[in-house]
Amino acid sequence: MASTTNQAPQADDLPWFISVDDHVVEPPTVWSDRLPARYKDVGPRYARRRVGLTRWQQGSFVTDKDDNGAETDVWLFEDVVKPIRRNIAAAGLDRDEMDLNPISFDEMRKGCFDPVARLEDMDLNHVGASLCFPQMSRFCGQEFSEAKDKDLGLACVKAYNDWMVDEWCATDRARLIPLIMVPLWDGELAAAEVRRNAERGVHAVTFSENPYVLGFPSIHSGAWEPFFRACAETGTTINMHIGSSSKMATVSPDAVPAVGASLSSANAVSSLMEFLFSGVLERYPTLLLAYSEGQIGWIPYQLERADAVWSEHRAWNGLKGEMKQPPSHYYYRQVYGCVFRDFFGLRNLADVGEDNVTFEIDYPHTDSTFPNTVALAREMFAGLTDDQRYKVCRGNAIRMLHLDID
Repeated sequence: MASTTNQAPQADDLPWFISVDDHVVEPPTVWSDRLPARYKDVGPRYARRRVGLTRWQQGSFVTDKDDNGAETDVWLFEDVVKPIRRNIAAAGLDRDEMDLNPISFDEMRKGCFDPVARLEDMDLNHVGASLCFPQMSRFCGQEFSEAKDKDLGLACVKAYNDWMVDEWCATDRARLIPLIMVPLWDGELAAAEVRRNAERGVHAVTFSENPYVLGFPSIHSGAWEPFFRACAETGTTINMHIGSSSKMATVSPDAVPAVGASLSSANAVSSLMEFLFSGVLERYPTLLLAYSEGQIGWIPYQLERADAVWSEHRAWNGLKGEMKQPPSHYYYRQVYGCVFRDFFGLRNLADVGEDNVTFEIDYPHTDSTFPNTVALAREMFAGLTDDQRYKVCRGNAIRMLHLDID
C-alpha cells in the first residue's frame, strides 16, 4: 500500500475546496445502533465471509459466490451479500492496487469510514468542506428501495439519515455537509423525509438520475410532484450521482469496463435532457439540480442541441408550447455541473456557465484526485480569473447547497 504524505499542501493561491461529491463507506454501527431489535438478522450489518471475484458485467458489478474465496468484511441486507471493493475504498492505494478485489475495514484508510480521520485527510488535501454520498447502500439508497419489506426499507432510510446528521456531520457541522436519502418507492414518503430533515437544517438530498430504470415512476409521471415541491419549498437541492440508476452506459455486453468508465457522463446527459423537457424546472423555479461526477465538457453542445429541438422541431416535439423558455434558460437558472478532471470543460467555462460549475474530490474512489488535488487544480484553473476560481472551488457550492459559511 502506498503511503500518503502527512503534510498539508501549500495552496495560498487557491480557495479552500468544497467537494460536492465524496463518499462514505458506512461504518458497522449505522444501522445496528438505530434499527429495532426485530430487524437484527435482516437489517444492514457487516460480517466476515468468503467471497469470489467481482466482475464488471453489462454495466454493473457482479460478485461470484465462492466458499473458498478470500475472507473479508461483507455488507449484508436481507438476501444481499456485498463485499467492499478496493476501487471504492481506494484512498492511499497505488493505482495498480485499485482493483475489484475485496478490502476489509482493517485494510482500508480510516478516512473512508471515520469522520475524524476524514477531516484529517481533508486538511491534507486543501478541502474545506465535503458532501458525502452513501456507498454500500448505493448512491441514492437504492438498496433500501428494493427491499422486500418496505417498512424495513423506510426504517433503514431514516436510520441512515439520522446517522448522517447526528453522527457523521456532527463531528464538524461547518465542514461535513449532510446529504440524505429518501424512499424511492413513494413520492409522498420521499417528500415527508425531505421536510423532516429540512427542519434540522439539511438542504441536500440524493436522488436517482433515472428512477424509471430502477422500476419506479418516471419524472414525467406526476408521481414525484410531492417530492419536487418539498425540495423547492425547503431549499433542498437534488443531487444525482452517475450510476444512481444502478446501471452505467455501455455498448456491447462483452465490452471491457474501460468502455463504461469512458462513458461516465452518458447517464447525466440523459437525465439532464429529461429534466429540461419535463416542465419540472418551470413549475418549480427555485428547485436546484446538481449532477455529480459527470464532468462538464459535454454541456454546451447538449444545450445547443436541446434549444434547437425546442425551437425547430416544435411541430412534433411533444411540448405543445408548454415550455415558455428554451431549455438552456432553465439550465443556467437551476442546474449545476461538477468537475474534477476536465480541462476541456474549463476552457469552455463561458458556455458551460461560470455560475453553474462546482468542484469535487470523489474521495475515496478510484477517480479521486486525493491527495494531489492542489497540483491538478493549479493546472486546470491556470486560465481562469481569481473570481472564476473562487466560484468553481467553493462559491457556487455555497450557493447551490445553501451553506451558511464564508
